[in-house]
Amino acid sequence: MTKAENEERLSRLKNIVSNLPSKPGSYQFYDQTGTIIYVGKAKSLKNRVSSYFHKEVDRYKTKVLVSKIHDITYTVVKTEEDALLLENNLIKKYKPKYNILLKDGKTYPSICVTKEYLPRIFNTRTINKKWGTYFGPYSHIGTMYALLDLIKKVYYPRPCRQPITKEGITEGKYKPCLEYHIHNCKGPCINKQSWEEYQDNIMQAKEILKGNSRQLQQTLKERMLKAAEELRFEEAEELKQRIIILEGYCSKSEVVSHTINDVDVFTITSDDTTAYINYMHVTHGNINQAQTFEFKKKLNETEEEILTLGILQIREQISSNAKEIIVPFELDTDFDNLTITVPQRGDKRTLLELSQMNGKQYRFDRLKQAEKLNPEQKQTRLMKELQEMLNLPKMPYQIECFDNSNISGSDAVAGCVVFKSMKPSKKDYRKYNIKTVEGPDDYASMQEVVRRRYSRMIEEGSPLPDLIITDGGQGQMSVVREVVEGELGLQIPIAGLAKNDRHRTNELLYGNPPQTIGIKTNSELFHVLSRIQDEVHRFAITFHRDKRSKHALHSELDEITGIGPKTRDALINHFKSVKKIKEADIQSITDIIGNKKAEIIYNHLHQENS
Repeated sequence: MTKAENEERLSRLKNIVSNLPSKPGSYQFYDQTGTIIYVGKAKSLKNRVSSYFHKEVDRYKTKVLVSKIHDITYTVVKTEEDALLLENNLIKKYKPKYNILLKDGKTYPSICVTKEYLPRIFNTRTINKKWGTYFGPYSHIGTMYALLDLIKKVYYPRPCRQPITKEGITEGKYKPCLEYHIHNCKGPCINKQSWEEYQDNIMQAKEILKGNSRQLQQTLKERMLKAAEELRFEEAEELKQRIIILEGYCSKSEVVSHTINDVDVFTITSDDTTAYINYMHVTHGNINQAQTFEFKKKLNETEEEILTLGILQIREQISSNAKEIIVPFELDTDFDNLTITVPQRGDKRTLLELSQMNGKQYRFDRLKQAEKLNPEQKQTRLMKELQEMLNLPKMPYQIECFDNSNISGSDAVAGCVVFKSMKPSKKDYRKYNIKTVEGPDDYASMQEVVRRRYSRMIEEGSPLPDLIITDGGQGQMSVVREVVEGELGLQIPIAGLAKNDRHRTNELLYGNPPQTIGIKTNSELFHVLSRIQDEVHRFAITFHRDKRSKHALHSELDEITGIGPKTRDALINHFKSVKKIKEADIQSITDIIGNKKAEIIYNHLHQENS
C-alpha cells in the first residue's frame, strides 16, 4: 500500500468514526478481504473506536491492528451487558484474529454418560453430543479419575463396550463376563440387575457429576431409613455403604461452611501472552467443579476486560445457572440477575484465595512444561525476574562476578566469572595476579582487578556487563562502585551477595546505599545467583592453589642458572618432586635431560645438601 492509499484509508475510517453514536454497542473491524479481524464492545461506541486512531497510541500491537483495518461496522444495543453478549457471540462465530480466544478445551478429557439402553460412564477427549451427555472438560486429571472411581464404587456402571439391547437381554443373548464375577458389575445384561435400578444408579451418578452430592446424600439417607423400617435390611446396608463413600468424598472437597450455596468463583492470573482464568463452582460448601481456562492475549488487553469476557464464555460453556459470582476486583459491567461479590474476609475470601492459588499453580505448571521443551524460555524468565526485582534498565544478559584469594597476602590472585543468559560462559573467565597490593587487603585487590578488567574492555570496545555481582556485602559493593562509577565513569548496576554466620549465602543487596532485596532463598533465581557466587569462589580458589603448588614445587629448580621451564617441567613430570630429583643418581637425570644439564643440576643440588 502506498502512502497516498494509506492516507485515503485512514481518512475514510475517521469519517466513519466521526459519525458513530455515543451509545453502547458492539463494533467490528474488517481487513482488505472483508474478513472480521476484531470485535469489541463499548459503553460509548464513538469514544471507544476513536481511541484506536489517536496519534498518541503507543502500543505496537494496536498499531498493527489499525494498519489492517479497511472497514468498520457497528451494532447499537440498550445496555453494556447486551454489548458484551453480542461481542461474545460474534467472537465465537467469526474467531477474529486479534481477539482474545478461549483455548480449545478438546485437549482436556471429559466424562461421558452415553445414551445407550444401558448407559456407560467413561472419560474421553472426543466430544460428540449425539452419543451422550458430557461433563467437563477437566483440566485436573486427578479430579476426573476421583469422580470416576467414586461412581464405580457406588453405582457399578457397566465397564464393557458391548452394544446391549432390550431384545437381546430378553432373548438371553449375553453371557456374564469377568467384571461380573469380580463384582465390578451387577450383571444388568443377564437380568441380575433390573433396568429400573440401573437407570436410577445412572441418574444418581449424573447428580454427582453435576456437583449435587450433598442433596444426593440426603436422598439416600431417607431411602435407607425407609428400607430399614420396612425390614429390607440388605438394601438399607447397601445404601448405608454408599452414604459412607459419598461422605468421604464430600469431606475431602469441603472447604467452607454450608451457608455458601450455588456460587461461581473466578480469578485471573496472566503473563505477556496468556491469561489463565480459574473457575470453581461451590454447592453446599463443597467445590464440585474446578478448572483453569487459557485465553490467548492479542492486544495487551487488561485483566478486567479478559475476566469480563471470560466469565461470560465459561458460564455459557459449562451451563452455569449460579446467581452469584465471586471475583477478585470490581467489574465495570453489570450482569442481569447476577450478584457480583468482591469479598474482603470470611469464607468467601477463603474461596477466592483458593481459586487464585489454583490459577497460579496451573500457570506455573504450564510454564514448567514449556521450559522442558525450550530451556531458553526458563533463562529468559529468570533474567526478566531479576530485572524486575532490581528495576534494571535492561535484562541482565551478561553478569560478571569477582572474588579474591590469598593466604596472608602471599600468592594473591583474583578471578572473574561471566554468565551469559544465566549460563556460565567459561571462555570469558579471567584470572588475575595481584600486582600493586602488598599484604592481605581484599578491598584494594578487588579495586585493582575491576580497574584492570573494565579499562581493558573499554580500550578493546568489548561489550560491558549488564550487572556486576560482588562476592560480599556493602563493603565490596562500595569499593567496586568507586572504580566503576567514580574512576571509569561507567553506569553498570552493582549487586552483592552476602553470607550469614555459617558462611551461607542468605541475602541479595542492591542500591546505593545497599538495601536487602526480598528474594526467597529457595527460589530458582536465588539458586542461580548462589551458583554464580559458588562458581567464582571455586575459580579463584583453584587458581590460587595452582599458583601456590607451582611455586612450592618449582621454586628450587628455578634458582639454577641455565635451567629453563622446559627442563624443569620434564624433570618434575618424571620424578614428581624436587626431593626425588635430589635422591636420584646423575645417570637417571642424564637419561631425561642430557649430560650437560644433568651435571649442572646434580652439582647444584648436592652442593646445597653438603
